[in-house]
Amino acid sequence: MIPTLGMLMSTNGPQWDDDEDSNRPGDRRRPGRPNQGPPDLEEFYQDIRRRIEALFGKRRNGGGPRGNGPARFDPKAFWGGLVLALALLFLLWIASGFYIVDAPERGLVLRFGKYTHTTEPGLHLRWPYPIESHEIVNLTEVRSVTVGYRGDSKVLRESLMLTDDENIIDIQFSVQYLLQDPVDYLFQNRDPDEAVMQAAETAVREIVGKSKIDFVINTGRAQIAEQVSKLMQEILDRYQTGILISKVNMQNAQPPEQVQAAFADAVKAGQDKENQINEGEAYAKDIIPKAKGTAARLLEEAEGYRQRVIANAEGEASRFQQIQAEYARAPEVTRQRLYLETMQHIYANTSKVMVDAKGQGNLLYLPLDKLMQQAGAGVAAQAGNADAGVAASNSITVFSGSAPPLSESERPDASRELVRDLEAGK
Repeated sequence: MIPTLGMLMSTNGPQWDDDEDSNRPGDRRRPGRPNQGPPDLEEFYQDIRRRIEALFGKRRNGGGPRGNGPARFDPKAFWGGLVLALALLFLLWIASGFYIVDAPERGLVLRFGKYTHTTEPGLHLRWPYPIESHEIVNLTEVRSVTVGYRGDSKVLRESLMLTDDENIIDIQFSVQYLLQDPVDYLFQNRDPDEAVMQAAETAVREIVGKSKIDFVINTGRAQIAEQVSKLMQEILDRYQTGILISKVNMQNAQPPEQVQAAFADAVKAGQDKENQINEGEAYAKDIIPKAKGTAARLLEEAEGYRQRVIANAEGEASRFQQIQAEYARAPEVTRQRLYLETMQHIYANTSKVMVDAKGQGNLLYLPLDKLMQQAGAGVAAQAGNADAGVAASNSITVFSGSAPPLSESERPDASRELVRDLEAGK
């Protein structure tokens, strides 16, 4: 049986109460207190030595394990103790093959350095080292890398980039990612975390190199982050890293410190330009519809005038043809009718009043105010002048006596011309 530490270091065993031990030469226990108290270091060392020798079969002649004679070798006891020690070491070696995998983790078992299988969460047993070994990988841990900065300090070698319009921009961003395939993560790449860093820098340089500086700084941060995440995932999948990009965060995007003042002036000038353009567009949106409306109205009026003139001309031509036909059948009657219609038209549009002064009558009342209003309205409608009423009121003339019939030469010009046209047509 292998002695334990408690057995070797026990100070209350029966050996300390042995009279023989208490009478041994060199006993250094305090006088007056026999058979009590621990031995000194030399005695303790000798006791441990004797027990080890007894375990491996060494005995001293003349008195058993505590004898002072020369030690002798016991093969049976030696081999028994050796087998027991080897058995204990084998059990300890086998026990080293137990391992525990937590819920968010996966265990990867390697046999002589080659991957064999993946274990789920729980208690597992494998062959002890060096036959088999295992790696524990956490699949839910959110890992991150930063590009362009470390803590509070910038890394200009990573952050300075060139845009499509040949401007330099300073960008800092971070990438968060998870593990989706632990086998690829551990065995397909030497340093997958460094691969994420290089893929992030490559992707953002490509996206920024295709964009304008104003788009990167002002309105395109979210779009650039989305494009960088997509391109990074394509690169990492191509290299079989087993990594899933979770999110790309644009921390900062601005011109370099040396040119920020000049860039601010350029941005202000661009804003002024946009304001001027917006004002011009607002004025154009206000004046152009009005101009189009006026043009459309003029076109409609011109079209209406054209249609009216054409209709009037066609009507006059049709009326002339009808009168010509009547004149051919009865010239005298038609001539008299034309005269009467012409006089009716003339007197209907004038303010002249014909009064028979020879007749016997009482007081004659003329409604001059009504006549003046009617004459003014008619002349104003024809001339389009506000003073036409005054001119019409001044044109009232009173004739006395009866009006004799007019001769051919005294008839209105319109009537004479129409009669000549009818005779010519006849």
